[in-house]
Amino acid sequence: MDPQDVAGRTRAGQAGGEEPVTQDGSPGTGGSRRTGAPASRWRTRTPLPPALALCVAVVYPVTVLLFRLRYRHAERFPRIGPVLLVANHVSVLDPLACARLVWDCGRVPHFLAKDAVFTGLAGRILRAAGQIPVARGRADARTSLAAAEADLAAGNVVVIYPEGSVTRDPDWWPMEARTGVARLALTTDAVVLPVAQWGPQRLHDYHTKQLHPRLRTRADYLVGEPVDLTDLRAQVRAGRPLTGELLREVTDRMMACVRDQLAELRGEPVPTTTTPHPRRTLPGDLPGSAA
Repeated sequence: MDPQDVAGRTRAGQAGGEEPVTQDGSPGTGGSRRTGAPASRWRTRTPLPPALALCVAVVYPVTVLLFRLRYRHAERFPRIGPVLLVANHVSVLDPLACARLVWDCGRVPHFLAKDAVFTGLAGRILRAAGQIPVARGRADARTSLAAAEADLAAGNVVVIYPEGSVTRDPDWWPMEARTGVARLALTTDAVVLPVAQWGPQRLHDYHTKQLHPRLRTRADYLVGEPVDLTDLRAQVRAGRPLTGELLREVTDRMMACVRDQLAELRGEPVPTTTTPHPRRTLPGDLPGSAA
């Protein structure tokens, strides 16, 4: 299957019977309105390299089977130019659904992912597809940030989970985030796009390590307004150092947007406290300098 054909069918609302995209944030029923993205949105992808085309050919049908995706405000996704997508992390499977969101918005996702998955043949394919390995617990983790900066400078979409791993919050709210995302946000001109996701944890519960096999699990995505960092970026260009306090301020500003969007998806108030990040390194965690 030609990945470009897949995108065309998605634009027409035919891909796997997906729920119509809604721009007004309404959950929708059988009669939800299709908004239809501008035609130019679906012509922003350059010809795909073979490795990326293979990933799309594998991942896209899987997401059609696993998820019933519903997007709110997908029109906010920039059609062109660098985008730093900042999302909460609720399941080991949510990168598949999040990648589908980016693809359906006419872009190609490049994920920052732990280097443990970049092994063997699969690792070679992921690298060739433009995915970015993140070194864990080593000084060369900063190399991953440099690779992400270069990717953004080339006008691509970089997806990062600031929490560094699936949230440990018992109610699935975002836990304390790492600050590497703030460094990327302040040192590049990328659009910082907060995205909240809710639903993939129903398919795989990371807390209990249980898979609940079912088809077409509902997964909701809310694309937020870009985070305005104009003032802080100007200060950094003027010589303000990237202190820990500044990085924490920016990280918290971005994650506050994600939490508010998640509260909207869930129809619940944002908790007054945030679950701290695990003090010890756990499977799926990224080092503090990179996530």
